Amino acid sequence: MDATQLRQPRADQARRVADVLRRQLHSYAQVLPTEQQLAAEFAVSRNSVREALALLRDEGLIERGRKVGTRITQPKFEHGLDVLLGLRETLKGHGDVRNEVRVAQLITPPPAVARRLQLRASERAVYVERLRYLGDLPLSLDLTYLAPDIGLEVIARDLEHNDVFALIESVSGDHLESADLALEAITADAHSAATLQVPEGAPLLFLERLTRLSGERPVDLEYIRMRGDRITMRGSLVRTPSEEQS
Repeated sequence: MDATQLRQPRADQARRVADVLRRQLHSYAQVLPTEQQLAAEFAVSRNSVREALALLRDEGLIERGRKVGTRITQPKFEHGLDVLLGLRETLKGHGDVRNEVRVAQLITPPPAVARRLQLRASERAVYVERLRYLGDLPLSLDLTYLAPDIGLEVIARDLEHNDVFALIESVSGDHLESADLALEAITADAHSAATLQVPEGAPLLFLERLTRLSGERPVDLEYIRMRGDRITMRGSLVRTPSEEQS
């Protein structure tokens, strides 16, 4: 064995190969290299490659057949974390994004929502619930609370074919400047699973995002469930030297 090869149990090698391949799938055409080629590329045994491919198959990313080889079954779409874009803007070039608007009305928000939107006591908010599709594929379920002065104008516009971000900027005459976000993994409850057409318990990406207009005015608070099998979050980070390092 080459001295540079890692000495690991097969399961660890398979996980390592799967982690790299998962991000590399988009660089291949529909068919992946052979087991022998992948084994040489990763300096592991073919058995480790088979286990890695089994992991990706179980995630629904590939399918395997004796005559057709290993094929990519479905693409994952990248959603940036370092640019403030709506889903329609993010997936431009991948197909038509449309919204099934389930709710769009003025409500009394939960106190925690009112505080984050800096609403006055007893002030109401506009609540919008949308199921968002790429073509016929449901990608995300978005629950959005909007400041009332802007939200009422937003829901009077074409919500089916526009991002809320674009509508906010249009009706306010201002630009969205910044957002605070939190991202975590959750499992699909029965209702979310049926809505997003995934198995109950399937992995979802849960995004909470508070977006502000210029002048740091909070205007949009969203709770978004995204299909973990079809969306990849990607961003570019910069490390700033600390005082101890300087």
